[in-house]
Amino acid sequence: MTEIKIEKLQQNHIKIGFTQGDVNGIGYEVIIKTLLDKRIMEMITPVVFGHSKVASYHRKTLKTRDFSFNLIKRVASANPKRPNIFNIDDREVKIELGVPTKISGEMAYLSLKSAVESIEREEIDVIVTAPINKKVIQSKEFTSPGHTEFLAERYQVTDFLMLMVSDNFRVGVITGHIPIKDVPDTINEDLIINKIQIMHDSLCRDFAIPKPRIAVLGLNPHAGDNGLIGKEEQETIIPAIQKAFDEGILVFGPYAADGFFASNQYTKFDGILAMYHDQGLIPFKTVAFETGVNFTAGLPIIRTSPAHGTAYDIAGKDKANEGSMRAAVYLACNIYKNRANYDEMNANPLLTDEDDGTDFNNGNGNNRNNRPVS
Repeated sequence: MTEIKIEKLQQNHIKIGFTQGDVNGIGYEVIIKTLLDKRIMEMITPVVFGHSKVASYHRKTLKTRDFSFNLIKRVASANPKRPNIFNIDDREVKIELGVPTKISGEMAYLSLKSAVESIEREEIDVIVTAPINKKVIQSKEFTSPGHTEFLAERYQVTDFLMLMVSDNFRVGVITGHIPIKDVPDTINEDLIINKIQIMHDSLCRDFAIPKPRIAVLGLNPHAGDNGLIGKEEQETIIPAIQKAFDEGILVFGPYAADGFFASNQYTKFDGILAMYHDQGLIPFKTVAFETGVNFTAGLPIIRTSPAHGTAYDIAGKDKANEGSMRAAVYLACNIYKNRANYDEMNANPLLTDEDDGTDFNNGNGNNRNNRPVS
């Protein structure tokens, strides 16, 4: 390979900023195991925003010895052929594996803060976040329920969506991290339409699906059973779906959640909107726990994360499965490329085909003449 081709290959590397997450959990383990994959290293230039001594401690808990971080003082000087680490703090950090502590929360926040500042300086292209403990990370600087809300507030974005992704299985939640008792009063027609629009736009831009098909779940058992088990479907959800459909979005529902997932009906759609957190995430994690990725749609930056948590019970035991972290890296790279292609095509209308009236059906045998199911 010539020097010119090597230079071009390196330039095509996507520079990924990894946050270290909770240092007492499995974050470093799944990061290290992911970066041991040569296929990953051929695609990306990794920079971990963390603590080199903490990273060294975690590396020693693993069976592998064929791994080391390249300590860098500037993110811009990251070696494209090595796993890099940028020190966010020089203090001594006490590691207490499996235990949420004040310092583990502080280290998680400082890592996230450093990665966000770096992407804003255009030193990295995307961020992949390791799991945090949502309680111990709380401080004057971090008052959000999680990564999703923190980043939305940081970028003053109100139109965002937590989207769980595994291959072609994509589940978004309309109400997010709120108590279950607040869900019915939070759901309204405008909110549903807003989340449908965000999902549609993300599927087009981030996932390169020209005319995505979206399913919306009901709130009540059996999707309200025509008003016998709640009125939300008839009074709020169905009108919202109809309005979005009339605006040209291929959205259908509401579907009863139990039968929808049990019958594999979910495989016929590009995206699914659940009414509340557990309604969408329980079936998603049941199907795709080891390959699932959390993606925040609607942000100006790209952020993905493994779908699992800190897994304190297995921290330091070399038992963590890195599949979800690996999937988070692949998804971040794919979205980065899809966005670049989408934005280039929309900036230059000559690159896009003119609308000839043909509707893409994404291989599902449906087109715009369908009506929403109610």
